[in-house]
Amino acid sequence: MTRSELIQQLMEANPHLRGRDVETVVETIFDEIAATLAAGGRVELRGFGAFTTRRRAARTGRNPRTGAAVAVADKGMPHFRPGKELRMRVNGGQDPGEGG
Repeated sequence: MTRSELIQQLMEANPHLRGRDVETVVETIFDEIAATLAAGGRVELRGFGAFTTRRRAARTGRNPRTGAAVAVADKGMPHFRPGKELRMRVNGGQDPGEGG
C-alpha cells in the first residue's frame, strides 16, 4: 500500500472528513515518527509495534562494478519491531514467538 492509497482508503472510510484534512493527518503522523527517530527517540504504537534506530558501524565495502574497496561511514538505520497483536494477525492468530 502506498501513501496515496492509505489516504484514499481513510477518506473512503471517513466521508465526513475533507480529503485535505485526511492528507494532513497522515503527513503529520509520518513527519512526527521521522522527526522522533532522527532525534534518536523511539515510537511505540501499542498492538502494532515499535520504531527505533540502530547504529551501523563504519566498514569497508566494495564497489560492485569495479570491485574497488570503498569506505562506508557509520550511520543510523530505522528499525521496526512488530507487536504481538500484529504478529498474530499476520500469522493467522498464532504467535510464532510462542514456539508452536
